[in-house]
Amino acid sequence: METTDSAAAIPPQKNDKRVINGWAFFDWANSAYALVITVAIFPGYFLELTNDTLNVFGLQMSNSTLYAWSISFAYLVIAAISPLLSGIADYGGKKKVFLRFFTTLGALACISLLFFTSMKTLWVGVTGFVLATIGFAGGIVFYNSFLPLIATEDRYDDVSAKGFSYGFIGSVILLVANLIVIMNYEWFGFSDGLQAVPTAFVMVGLWWIGFAQIPLRRLPNDAPPTTRENLLTKGYEEIKKVWRVVKGDSNTKAFLFAFFCYNAGVQAVLFLASTFAEKELHFDTQRLIFLVLILQIVAIGGAWASAKLSGRKGNKFSMMTMLIIWTGICITGYFVQTGLDFYLLAGAVGLVMGGIQSLSRATYAKLLPENTPDTASYFSFYDVMDKVSTVAGTFVFGFVENITGGMRNSVAALAVFFVISLAVLAAVKIRRMKNAHHPAV
Repeated sequence: METTDSAAAIPPQKNDKRVINGWAFFDWANSAYALVITVAIFPGYFLELTNDTLNVFGLQMSNSTLYAWSISFAYLVIAAISPLLSGIADYGGKKKVFLRFFTTLGALACISLLFFTSMKTLWVGVTGFVLATIGFAGGIVFYNSFLPLIATEDRYDDVSAKGFSYGFIGSVILLVANLIVIMNYEWFGFSDGLQAVPTAFVMVGLWWIGFAQIPLRRLPNDAPPTTRENLLTKGYEEIKKVWRVVKGDSNTKAFLFAFFCYNAGVQAVLFLASTFAEKELHFDTQRLIFLVLILQIVAIGGAWASAKLSGRKGNKFSMMTMLIIWTGICITGYFVQTGLDFYLLAGAVGLVMGGIQSLSRATYAKLLPENTPDTASYFSFYDVMDKVSTVAGTFVFGFVENITGGMRNSVAALAVFFVISLAVLAAVKIRRMKNAHHPAV
């Protein structure tokens, strides 16, 4: 037994191709939910089944506002508990345990959406969607924390991009399968395409939990617990410790503020673009799926292109270029009128959506104190910023629509997030790779 514990404590060998590919397969598994359900299929299905105006706990709101605020609530929950979970993961030796738990929660909740069939089961749709989103977001806390454990710093950009690219490719494959079922609903005994849609919820849930077994088997085993202290408070103590370090580092603090602002805009666009297309441009489920296929295919190249651009010009140059594009997307979105215009706009989103997320994760990893063993705590802080900014972006989107009566105003409001982040990021210094003979930029 002593030999086993000792072996488990040995740091894993970095840059192992099999381990890195296994890590990337987690993106392949859970991106099916993130992009097939939340972007392509569930938003339109939700709006189709629900009344345009709803009364929720005495508050009048549109069905699209309820959808946006459901996302806000899910991310608020995970933002509140992720410091606790990541602290336990670091000190209780439970990274893979929690990765497995949230994967299982998310997949089963996704499958439960099969029973959301009308306004009578609206509670099933909202509850299942919130729990599945919590499962998705919670798993990413621990998925991200493995990056510094499996790759050296000079490989962060490429490995991070590989994860996003695997996710895009896997999502396209499953999305095509969903499209075949929905377009040819009569082959499968359905009376119309709307009745066929819930099969996608089951397919995604099974895909998610099935392919997640690859990273769960290949990623390094958890080290033994490093403390016998109260782990329920240890996580929050660690996040406070990280904040004290970040607070004293104006460069990292500025990056995280810029990240908060632009991520609020990015996540709001990714989560709510489909509701915009369905409500403002009257897209049906099939057109939404074609829309996401365009977005996905372009994103495969976009993630790799961003990594190559950052290798030549540095992370900051690459991110600022993409933020300018994101600003243009929001401004253009306010004026878009036709389906063709929106398809072209989706192509632009695909070009930069994977790149900005991939480089954000890799850049933050570069800003961590060198040789820190508490990666989960540092990535928990990053993920709290990610989750809270998602709450901010989706809440603002729903709030602006609810008070103005138009989703175009919500899209225009998101441009403010990107403009602020551009101004802040301009002052941030990000070091280049250790083996590169370039100054910080």
